Amino acid sequence: MSETQDNGIARLVEGIRQFRAQHYEAAPGRMQELAEGQAPFALFIACSDSRVDPAILTGAAPGEIFSVRNVANLVPPYQPGTSLNGTAAAIEYAVRDLKIGHIVVLGHGHCGGIKALLNAADGSWPDRDFIGDWVSMALGACEHHVVDETAEEGRRAVPIAQLKANPDLVERASILGSIDNLMTYPWLEARVEAGDLQLHGWWFDLDSGDLWATAPGRAQLLPVV
Repeated sequence: MSETQDNGIARLVEGIRQFRAQHYEAAPGRMQELAEGQAPFALFIACSDSRVDPAILTGAAPGEIFSVRNVANLVPPYQPGTSLNGTAAAIEYAVRDLKIGHIVVLGHGHCGGIKALLNAADGSWPDRDFIGDWVSMALGACEHHVVDETAEEGRRAVPIAQLKANPDLVERASILGSIDNLMTYPWLEARVEAGDLQLHGWWFDLDSGDLWATAPGRAQLLPVV
């Protein structure tokens, strides 16, 4: 283990000391409330990537957001009883027990999971035990078409090589695919249709710090920050 890694752990421990001083010693009331139970207003389904922590990006305070993170911020479709699924379990707890009012699917630029997805779509399956099967649920995000009046049905597929050169297209499409998958959960769909729950797609541009987001009721990601 490198000296840099050892120093990194020591710095993180110091961060805990600072957190304790700020939230437990200087103003303990809020943390005492949270010790009795949580009531976050939003669920974030974010990527495991170290560069895009949703609490850090948003400046959220303790207790404000409930989050689940996985490779490429993917939501599996509703398939109870088929496998051990931590993401689905977190979604269920947030929606049915915590009664959160918002779900944000947070993707980002330069996503390694989406890179693995694009390589799989191009015929190069990841040489790993779990990653290939996991990202394959988002293969539909690689199916892009452009208008072409000379092609059958007036459109043609975007070549995979072009998508690999522009992975942000697939990163954003996979976010919309995850939102579609959220709506396959019957108890979640019921709350959306009742107006008690809103779904949001966010994409963070790692190069510029810009945020792209869906508008309420619209399935398109556009720059907002």
